[in-house]
Amino acid sequence: MSSVRPEYPRPHFDRSHAWLTLNGSWDFAADPNGTATAPDMAARELWPQTVTVPFAWETEASGVAAHWLEYGWYRRTLTVPPGWRGLRVVLHFGAVHHRARVWVDGVEVGEHEGGYTPFEFDITDVLAGRTEATVLVRVRAPLNKREIVHGKQRSIPRDDYDDCAFTPTSGIWQPVSLEARPATYVSAFALAPGESLDTIVADIGVTGPHAGQARLTVQATGGEPVRTAVTTDGLVRVTLPVTAPRLWSPAEPHLYEVTVTLDSANGTDQVRGSTGLRRIETRGDQLLLNGERLYVRGVLDQGYWPHTGLTAPHDQAFVTDLELARESGFNLVRKHLKLEDPRFLHHADRLGMLVWAEPASTGTFTAAAASRFEAQIAPMVARDGNHPSVVIWGLYNEEWGLDWDVPGDPAKQEAVRRAYDLLKGLDATRPVVDNSGWTHVATDLVDWHIYDETPAGWSAKVRPLLAEQATGFPVGLGGGNVVRKLVMADGGPVPAVPNLNSEYGGGKTSVERGWNQRWQTQELRRHDVLSGYVWTELYDVEHEFAGIYAFDRTLKDSGVSPAAAAHADTVLVVELEPLAPGRDLLTDDDRKVAFDVRISHHGPAPEQIVVAAVWGPALGPAEGLATAPEQGSLTVEPYRLSEPVRICESLPDGAVASRLHLLALSASRGQVLGSTCVDVAVR
Repeated sequence: MSSVRPEYPRPHFDRSHAWLTLNGSWDFAADPNGTATAPDMAARELWPQTVTVPFAWETEASGVAAHWLEYGWYRRTLTVPPGWRGLRVVLHFGAVHHRARVWVDGVEVGEHEGGYTPFEFDITDVLAGRTEATVLVRVRAPLNKREIVHGKQRSIPRDDYDDCAFTPTSGIWQPVSLEARPATYVSAFALAPGESLDTIVADIGVTGPHAGQARLTVQATGGEPVRTAVTTDGLVRVTLPVTAPRLWSPAEPHLYEVTVTLDSANGTDQVRGSTGLRRIETRGDQLLLNGERLYVRGVLDQGYWPHTGLTAPHDQAFVTDLELARESGFNLVRKHLKLEDPRFLHHADRLGMLVWAEPASTGTFTAAAASRFEAQIAPMVARDGNHPSVVIWGLYNEEWGLDWDVPGDPAKQEAVRRAYDLLKGLDATRPVVDNSGWTHVATDLVDWHIYDETPAGWSAKVRPLLAEQATGFPVGLGGGNVVRKLVMADGGPVPAVPNLNSEYGGGKTSVERGWNQRWQTQELRRHDVLSGYVWTELYDVEHEFAGIYAFDRTLKDSGVSPAAAAHADTVLVVELEPLAPGRDLLTDDDRKVAFDVRISHHGPAPEQIVVAAVWGPALGPAEGLATAPEQGSLTVEPYRLSEPVRICESLPDGAVASRLHLLALSASRGQVLGSTCVDVAVR
């Protein structure tokens, strides 16, 4: 087996008892003008290069590192295991950008368009009993990507958002595999929790010559098998009772494995998958998980790696990113403008990380571009809908692919509404965001993106939205160009649905960004109406240095306590306008400082909290936190900003600058629930 991404690629549709990876070394040939033909390429004995699949041909890991190449050819020999005799042999591609045509032993077996969705071809008849064959793949990756789905990949001509676009991802960029199955087989497998969260509903599709006479056995972890006949249309719904159900949540991500066994005249097929019992819903202006209020503490994750581009270098890379997000205090990852490799969601399910999932964008608005965008929606739901970690579906982002003009164009509003209706028709169990961050048309969540370089500027923009229900907000488009975006396309009032910030941040250096992360997040926690936020971003990508971590996932110096303090369940909200990094507050000759602190506590019950303060070195950690002097105490209600506690302190003798560490301590347990700091200097 290849050592390149050797794990089974489809844990959501697991047929790993009969599969073979095709990752690893393939022959490769560039075709700059797109003039080569399949017969010519098949006849060529010596190919100029090899490529390591599944890494895009721009990447270092591919071994090719070809940039702005529009056409490329792949070739490799495959060997069918002897034990597969009598079974159908299927060639599966996780994703190829953008258009792929595939031949086996000179016979074209199919083509696929769309760089983020999986596809497969049954190659049994072409093999005609042979156990060895040659696979040939021609890929076209247009340089002009504006009318195709491409997300953050750079285009020539450039997209409107080129400043935040990255290296393109061309060719095969997700795993390739070979699978065996009977002629009558399980073709669809959707799992969802029942309405009462004590059953699992399995919707199963069966395809093949004996589908109407086949029988299914479906069994969940710890449950009794349910046996049923397959209907003539090949569609079966099975409800599996769950004894003593355990709900899935970030705190306890319990999963149930479901096994489907199909018996027919063609033999036995078996598929496994997993799901969790959980309910995500909106109720008025609140977002609820399993009936309890959910406050999203999210982070943007763009799914890029230094030497492998959009493809994870190995399976552990997904786990690492999820763990970094959790260690930084986040409970949700927004996987941005990318249908991520299925193994990412597999690990998110297992680790209990919530996910906001969304498809890739186009770059301009035409009928063809809108159609290509919508073509991703059904495959997204079919592939990723089993995962309990996915709690929000996104669609468009900041009117990318809509020419930044939803309010002014009914056709674009109709495109947004059509995409929303399509997605809700396929999955009504999750909230959907129609056009993240900018003007909404039909949405289950009102979200908005605001970036600012200072906490003061940020607060001035945010407070009208949250405290006054403003119908619009300013958006900077670069070069000093600022436009006002409407919250709703019709200019009407903000609907009574959950309100989220879904992108924010500011600062050029890591210290500036750490400062803004601390203070801007406090501003968000000030507003009880908010249902959460998404910080930009988890790690740097290429020229974009906005991450908590560097591109190689090493922690950057933010000049403050770890990010987790800013994104904890319990946060101290300091009532002052900070001046600059390292100089939040200036004191006069008397060296005295005084300000108020409030508490935002997101816990299941009221908490008696003691507020304490202790001085430490400027820009450094504090000692003696456990014995910090008490400043006051109060009872804090969940999801309600507390009354103020007055902080009165004097700068330590001899110090011209120092850091005042503020702590929220549990009165009953003595545990530190939250912390922040204020940097004080003599004026």
